[in-house]
Amino acid sequence: MECNSMRILFIFLLSVTPLISCAAIGEEVASNENDHVPVNHHHDHGHSTPHIDHSVQAFFTPEDLKEGNVIPTMFRGRYPSSSSPRLLPREEADSIPFLHSKLPYLLHLFGFAQASARANAVEETLRQCLIDKPIQGETKTCATSLESMLDFVQQIFGSSTKFKALSTKTFAKSGTGSNIIQNYTITKEPRQVPSPKMVACHTLPYPYVVYYCHHQESESKVFKVSLRGEVNNNIVEAISVCHLDTSQWSPNHPSFQVLGLKPGSSPICHFFPADNLVWVPLFDTQDLGYKVLST
Repeated sequence: MECNSMRILFIFLLSVTPLISCAAIGEEVASNENDHVPVNHHHDHGHSTPHIDHSVQAFFTPEDLKEGNVIPTMFRGRYPSSSSPRLLPREEADSIPFLHSKLPYLLHLFGFAQASARANAVEETLRQCLIDKPIQGETKTCATSLESMLDFVQQIFGSSTKFKALSTKTFAKSGTGSNIIQNYTITKEPRQVPSPKMVACHTLPYPYVVYYCHHQESESKVFKVSLRGEVNNNIVEAISVCHLDTSQWSPNHPSFQVLGLKPGSSPICHFFPADNLVWVPLFDTQDLGYKVLST
């Protein structure tokens, strides 16, 4: 089936840039004014989705999630290396102040020059986490450790509910094609993951891993989508979330501009990058045709 270019459009607002990285905390980090980090480009903080990197995001509607449809996108994630940010244990994370008021101290600690790209990214993350207010019906936190993320998810689901994480998996057939924009064909009918509640956790640019985790009272649907890239047949098992109520989103949200829609007029879907997580309650799924991925 041919891609419906009027319904599925890929937005590429600015040049794609590598993830922020630095040496171990406390060591001197060389700072370069030309260094780039993935800052989320948004200007309407009130009711937008600043935790999502709109520069490499494809938006579409539930009707587009059909076998044979083509969606142009990129599945960029954090691929661990010696210089990649890492998820700290709670004790270590709690020993580092995560406060906007401590920004000068933090920049000195991380070795980032004032007004550098990395310094701006750190300030942006602190602002999103500590200053920006959630949209109506949203509960949010910024998790600086695995333990704090699990505590938040348990709080949302209830103390007696078991849960697991879903994430997008990429299976590159060669060294190229996984980190570029290309057309992806849906190879199987997408499978909905039953989830009366969900918590989405998105990575934010920071010297160590910080997750923007949030739950929205409005209904969302989670799908597992099998795709194949046209460049070198890369296989992706993607997690997609469709937000059924967008009435509280900013009219300037990129998805409305791309799809020609207005807040509340239609559900809007997007894929999750490989380094993002979707937490869902754990059910007996033997007869439901999907698998909940282990943490």
